[in-house]
Amino acid sequence: MNILIIGDFHIPDREKEIPSEIWQEIKNTIFDLIICTGDLTDPNLLEKLQSIAPVKIVNGNMDYYFGLRDLPRSLIIDLDKYKIGLIHGSGIRPRGDPAQLSKIAHQMQVPILVSGHTHAFSLNKYNDILLINPGSATGSWGGGPSTGIPSFITIAEEKNNLKFLSISLKKGNLISSANLYDIKTGNLSE
Repeated sequence: MNILIIGDFHIPDREKEIPSEIWQEIKNTIFDLIICTGDLTDPNLLEKLQSIAPVKIVNGNMDYYFGLRDLPRSLIIDLDKYKIGLIHGSGIRPRGDPAQLSKIAHQMQVPILVSGHTHAFSLNKYNDILLINPGSATGSWGGGPSTGIPSFITIAEEKNNLKFLSISLKKGNLISSANLYDIKTGNLSE
């Protein structure tokens, strides 16, 4: 299974479109599932994502204002060998606080939690929880630790491991880095 994790687009309220380099990379890859942290702010963008693969999405704090009112606030995605919790991440102070995110994951009873809202890529373990944030697909400003660098993450299953590939756009070039997560032991390595 090949999964795309993406979010925090803010189109058209902050950005005009997904950078062409990011969009081409996504369109040229076959995904089985898209996990979206919300803040599309454009219902048409959801349709574009759905044309690529089935989408699991939560409501971002700005989506409500742009007509995306019926999205859930959290989801548990039950895959064959593991579960992933999905939230947007608004309401966490300070933004992206790993202690609070870890607590939410424990409440959801998931070993992996995907969240957005910071507009900054992160992939790390806190306590025994793998915390994933794809950053902003457009590099949009986010009011917190945002980097201004467009980014997303892919997950590929390899036996009992998940291979995470983080992809970012820097000065017109796509840059990637990989991490391996052992589903059975919970170890994360580069």
